[in-house]
Amino acid sequence: MNTGLRITVFAAALAATFGAAYGVGGAVGPISPEPKSATHTGSEGHAAAGHKGKTAGHHEANGGGHEAEPPGGLEISTSGYMLDLKTPRVEAGKTTDLRFAVVQDGTGRKVTAYEREHGKDLHLIVASRDLTVYRHLHPTRAADGTWSTPVKLPEAGGYRVFADFKPKGGEALTLGADLAASGPYEPGELPERNTTAKVDGYEVKLRGALTPGKAGELTLTVAQDGKPVRNLQPYLGAYGHLVALRSGDLAYLHVHPNGEPGDGKTKPGPEVSFTATAPSAGAYRLFLDFQHEGKVRTAAFTVHAGGAVGEAEKSAQARPAEGEDGHAH
Repeated sequence: MNTGLRITVFAAALAATFGAAYGVGGAVGPISPEPKSATHTGSEGHAAAGHKGKTAGHHEANGGGHEAEPPGGLEISTSGYMLDLKTPRVEAGKTTDLRFAVVQDGTGRKVTAYEREHGKDLHLIVASRDLTVYRHLHPTRAADGTWSTPVKLPEAGGYRVFADFKPKGGEALTLGADLAASGPYEPGELPERNTTAKVDGYEVKLRGALTPGKAGELTLTVAQDGKPVRNLQPYLGAYGHLVALRSGDLAYLHVHPNGEPGDGKTKPGPEVSFTATAPSAGAYRLFLDFQHEGKVRTAAFTVHAGGAVGEAEKSAQARPAEGEDGHAH
């Protein structure tokens, strides 16, 4: 993984069937199969691994101001490939085997050869429209090219599925498709602004700025039981992974940390810094994945692009921190 930032931006179309916002934040707990070396107890999921490719809306950044590339993930088919979601509907609250394939347009032939990114051939992300449910899954591929992974979505409503991959010999792509969870539902509200998140005895504080059209630094500080954590463990090649989803259309940013384990200058905590550029003003939901004591946890934040987090969000610090009761709100 490059020590510099790799930012992914992609947008998802709104689902007309179910509206713009659904679900209630689920309990903090394991959310997807992970390597045996780590279990995950986060808010709702894992951070996606970013790739570089013009059709996926990816680009490198060096901390200077710049325009974001056109978003990817909006289309179910592009650049000769199509996402064939074989399980477009699931039942809320029930574990379902989510099945899909990447096929070549025209021939319908399933893709079976991929180039690995961050240890995986493909990263699958599922997010609810109200940004309270978030999954980063690592599905398995059958010999015929069909992917599958168990998934349990806590609430009925509309979700978006993103397949992030690089076919062998091709460019990195991000394809998106809508997923519906059946059952009674009530639209959820975007969680309130916050700069402190608590999960499993850890407290994570956020400072910095998420600025439209301009790169800015975000720093997250991890503490456990009131003491700074100075021995974070690498997870997918980094001490932390940060994902930002824009409220309204789920425009997606993936940000890698500034530095990497083993580079001789990056410390394993308590701070993990990122450089990010928001594609526009608006509310965003941030998810930080970090690993400590063999478990991956997720801290979630709500911020508004256009102002310094540490200043504009001061009022949020007076409210109870998200996740104090073991739930993502």
